[in-house]
Amino acid sequence: DRASPVSFAGPKRVCPPGIRFEDLPPIHVVAVSHNHYDHMDIPTLKRLADIHAPRVMVPLGNRTVLQKHGIMPVRELDWWQQENLSDRVRIVCVPAQHFSSRGLFDHNKALWSGFVFEGDSGTVYFAGDTGFGPHFAQIAERFPEITAALLPIGAFQPEWFMNPGHISPEDALKAHTILGAYMSIGMHYGTFPLGDDGQYEAVERLKSVAADGTMYSDGFKILDFGQGMSIMSINKSLVNVNFYR
Repeated sequence: DRASPVSFAGPKRVCPPGIRFEDLPPIHVVAVSHNHYDHMDIPTLKRLADIHAPRVMVPLGNRTVLQKHGIMPVRELDWWQQENLSDRVRIVCVPAQHFSSRGLFDHNKALWSGFVFEGDSGTVYFAGDTGFGPHFAQIAERFPEITAALLPIGAFQPEWFMNPGHISPEDALKAHTILGAYMSIGMHYGTFPLGDDGQYEAVERLKSVAADGTMYSDGFKILDFGQGMSIMSINKSLVNVNFYR
């Protein structure tokens, strides 16, 4: 209910999960982008580990806290390092511009990242939490045919403070263009009040910028809570992207 180290304080969830835990399909792999409490929730990960026993992929320095809670197996990856998830799918840890901490004395002691998933049906890029930087162009160079890019749009206000670690809706549209993604989907908004932007401001601002025609926005989608969609990829394969918050 809260993105916090304690259950009685901190940012409180403002909408229910898009899908009940009991309705999840079999979970084979969990990718955790960094150790902030709205991304690395120990009770949820412990429950996933107990019921589904997935492989957990994390950036460098994040394995210890998970193993301490009995969450295994955990595989740490450095930026640009890759791992085969099966004979048809691989995951690549990619750069992001952010920071990490779970307490007062571990600032930036663990790495943060995004992830790229490559398979027969296409390539999906999950940006994690990130500010705007040259890593988008670097990712586009290495992965020239991105089927779907999951890009954060929320927790961007006040911009003078949030900008180094969170992209704005305008930055998300710029990233969409740089990546050359067949489709981009907005995420990281409307679930926890992490910035001064409200539950709907990120979506409203993105739609406003897209509507005035000053920025390229073709293929940038916003899904409702719990909504899923299927994407016909560049190579004409069908990719199911079920996006739940």
